[in-house]
Amino acid sequence: MIDLRLKIEPLPIVEPLVVRLTDGAPASQHDACLVQRSEGLREYDFCGFSLVVYVSKETELDQDVLLILPGQSSAHRLIRADSRHNTFLLTEQCDQLCIMCSQPPKKHHADLFEQFLTAASLAPFGAYIGLSGGEPMLHKESVFRFLEAIVVLRPDLRFHILSNGQHFEPHDAERLNAIGLEKVLWGIPLYAAVPDLHDKIVGKSGAFSILERNLAILMRAGVSVEMRTVVMQQNWTSLPKLADYITSRAPFISVWALMQMERIGYGRMNWKSSFQDTSHDFTPLKTAVNICAARGIDVALYNFPLCSVPEPYRKFTPSTISDWKRKYLDVCGDCGSRSACGGFFEWYSHVEGFRGIAAI
Repeated sequence: MIDLRLKIEPLPIVEPLVVRLTDGAPASQHDACLVQRSEGLREYDFCGFSLVVYVSKETELDQDVLLILPGQSSAHRLIRADSRHNTFLLTEQCDQLCIMCSQPPKKHHADLFEQFLTAASLAPFGAYIGLSGGEPMLHKESVFRFLEAIVVLRPDLRFHILSNGQHFEPHDAERLNAIGLEKVLWGIPLYAAVPDLHDKIVGKSGAFSILERNLAILMRAGVSVEMRTVVMQQNWTSLPKLADYITSRAPFISVWALMQMERIGYGRMNWKSSFQDTSHDFTPLKTAVNICAARGIDVALYNFPLCSVPEPYRKFTPSTISDWKRKYLDVCGDCGSRSACGGFFEWYSHVEGFRGIAAI
């Protein structure tokens, strides 16, 4: 597992600080230049101050962007220059309580949008950055201002924003268009075509009705939408009905992502009552994928180890688990498809997991 927190010597700061580490000459006022590399640590010069980062000699840090908070002896690794999996956690607040949530909400919100804007401006050229929560659009004005500013500063960047879709209004269409429809892919969850079932899964009465209205707003605005559905025992038999709903009521989406559960947070608490072993039974999922394929809707299976999916459907299964939280099992050692497989979440437990996996 790749560590997204790095031990440092605390700096004498009173405000959050964003720093880009560089092995060469500084290119901006935010750059800290490497001056010494020793076993287990590296020392950087930042505006005359010594920044010491404790890290193994194998870890590559050149052009990485760190967030350092006052009084803390660890730094958040916001941007890893050599990774495709960089995500900003904009807030831990949320107005839903999804039974499989991997990031359970908190009441407190630390406003770091200014720091996130600086970090994004320091990202490598052409970077693709995730914006996640909690629910980012609880702070919709801040999100829009962030996007409006960064597309001017860094028009080369693209963003993937996870949102429950509960907070859009018709007048948002103008700002979405101004930001640039090609700049953002919105990941919006829909768990069932039955309103009561969707509402039960997300823990919010009326959520389906609001989401249905707001999907129409996004459709009229012309934004790119990745519909996201976590596959669970609760919605397992209703997946074909959901496929019919999506293909008939939301054919404008860019892709429908059907996702395996993540065994962390509420997902771990509710694992036994919610995890659906697709290596043992794939039938409803197979039907749902077939419906989409027949009707011309792109579909993808996220977070599924290849061996948990029947061979004809592995073409729908890209490697999607972020590198910092991905692992492989002992059985994966002899697998000829390992290089194409996304593997397993770091917190996956095979004791309670897939029953029918094996090296391919």
